[in-house]
Formats: sequence, structure tokens, C-alpha cells
Amino acid sequence: MSPREYDESDARIRPSRRTRPRSKDRPSHSDATTAFVITVDRGRTTCVTHDGIEVIAMKARELGPQSVVVGDSVQLVGDLTGAVGSLARIVQVNERSNSLTRTVDDDANFERTIVSNVDQMLIVVAAANPEPRAGLIDRFLVSAYYESITPIIVVTKVDLAPLADFFSHYRELGISIISTSAKLENRSAEVAAIQKILEGKVSVLVGHSGVGKSTLINDLVESAARATGDVNDVTGRGRHTSSSALALPVHGGGWIIDTPGIRAFGLAHLDKERVQSIQEKLGIKPFEEER
Repeated sequence: MSPREYDESDARIRPSRRTRPRSKDRPSHSDATTAFVITVDRGRTTCVTHDGIEVIAMKARELGPQSVVVGDSVQLVGDLTGAVGSLARIVQVNERSNSLTRTVDDDANFERTIVSNVDQMLIVVAAANPEPRAGLIDRFLVSAYYESITPIIVVTKVDLAPLADFFSHYRELGISIISTSAKLENRSAEVAAIQKILEGKVSVLVGHSGVGKSTLINDLVESAARATGDVNDVTGRGRHTSSSALALPVHGGGWIIDTPGIRAFGLAHLDKERVQSIQEKLGIKPFEEER
């Protein structure tokens, strides 16, 4: 029996799954609603609309790798009722006025944006337990001036120790320094003074773990209920109590953003010449010679 000969009629052609080509047109989302991002957690973003409705949303696929961070102004479509189980879509991240971004250290290449669209940066340090580090304050100041953010230094636990001598240099630069203590007789007046500064502004709290950021947030916003922690007696470092950034409304209007405590604030992603210019202006030593 001779082998069968095959021709083109024996070839099977798989039919196309689509009967017409995919359109490149995308919806305009002209009916999208503007909202303010207050927290981002595991792919779900909590936003507040201009009507004060808290909405859970996810990032639309068309945004690609573009990140969404606390402080962003975004455009939402979908279910905006805020009902339990509802989910909206973020279809656009509006242009940012600034952003607070860091690398793990000065040799790292990976950038992490912490918050955006910030008016004020409250650099929280403790007078003692843990000891204040001028080097980290300098890095925060450089980042603040780089992004046109007004820096304010808040020194907590002043009942434990006097302010270090290096704080006088910051005063000479015209940087506001506010002191707080754990003494109840002083606490209400100190908190009221900080609340006045926060009114009508978007402010971010930054600093080491254990310096009292979450405690300060709880005093400033009654409904905050942020977890607080102690300082490790062996290492002298604070324990992390906040795992993600969270924006909370403050009395008189405005937002205060609590951020997780950090131990390093790399500036490798910033333009070196501009950083050096800011350092010279502030009288700060190069970070290679960090004290």
C-alpha cells in the first residue's frame, strides 16, 4: 500500500477568535469624578470624593506601571456610592505638584514614592530615646527644599532631655522648631499650636520609628486610633507600628499624613548638583561626611 500524499486541503486553519479588529479608541471618561487618595493597601486604594464619600478603588489596567500614592488627586469611574463591597476604578492620576520619594540608601537604584502634593513636612524627632540624628534631619530638609515643601521640625519628649546643640543651626536658617512633651499640663497647648499650623494644608509626618509620630497623630485627630509602640532598650531603635501611609482630616480643614518610621532616607535619585546647591545653602556637610 503506497503512502498517502498530502496537499494544502489537509491543513487545518484555526479560525480567528475575533471577527473584527480590536479598536484602539479608549473611553474619554469625561464623566469621571475627582477624588483624594488617603491610603493604598495591597492593590486597593481608598479615596475621598469632593462630596466626602469614601470609595474603594483599584487602578485601571490602562494606567500600566504608573503608581498611585497617598496625596494623589485621581479620576474615578464606576461605583462611587461607597457601599460595602463596591469597587470603583482609577482611570487617571492627575499631575502632581510635588512628591516625596526616597531610595533605601545612596547606592540603591529603586525609587519609592511615599506621598505627593504636600504643602508641609513635619520632621518628627525625639529629644531622647531614640537620640536625634542630625544627618537624617538634613536629608529630610534637602528633600523638602528640592520639592518646594515647607519643613517644620517637631521635637518630642523634651521632658526627657534638653534639645541638642545642633538644633540652633536650624533656627538660624529660619526653620520652625516646635517642642512637645509627655506632661499632660503642657500637652493640650502644644497640640493646639500644631493644629493651627496644619489648618488648610496637606502635611506629612516623617521620622524614625519610636519618635512619637503615631502618638502625635492620635492627639491631633481624635478618631485616628493609630497603634503606638516603645523603643527597644537594647538597640535604641523604635518598633514599627504603622505599616502604610494614611491621610487623616484635621480640624479646621486640611490633611495630616502619617507615614511608617524609616531608618534610612537615600537621595540617589535626585540631581546631584541641585542637592549640593541646597546643602551649601543650608550649610549642611556632604552626606559622604555625614555626622
